[in-house]
Amino acid sequence: MQVYPYLIFNGNTAEAMTFYQQVLGGELNMSRFSEMPDFEQHFNAEVADRIMNAQLKFDDGLFMASDGCPDQPTGPIDGFAVALAFNDTTRAAYVFDALAADGTTIMPWEPTFWADAFGMVKDKYGVTWMVNSGIKNHG
Repeated sequence: MQVYPYLIFNGNTAEAMTFYQQVLGGELNMSRFSEMPDFEQHFNAEVADRIMNAQLKFDDGLFMASDGCPDQPTGPIDGFAVALAFNDTTRAAYVFDALAADGTTIMPWEPTFWADAFGMVKDKYGVTWMVNSGIKNHG
């Protein structure tokens, strides 16, 4: 079994996922509601350009997102974090700094007892990220 984060935004999924692709690299695929078969039978024009599903595949990771429907808005993205683990501390520091830009640093990027470096940030889209590099084996 595999578990993937699935983020629900309120209309800015394309912007957020494009940003995440710039930060993390990888392949981004997005489908709009208007691309659904029989779209007109199920939705109104207001949702046509909204992202029905986005997938970002990078390294060994994958996460997905959607805009959802305007009549079902979501609240703040809270109560969880997307955790990333890198072996390359330089790349991890770059990702942390990029996610922190226009966001809020919760824990600064620094060495910890469990990793060569760790930091936590809430990005400009309200998503909390936990960025690890060189996780140490505590077995």
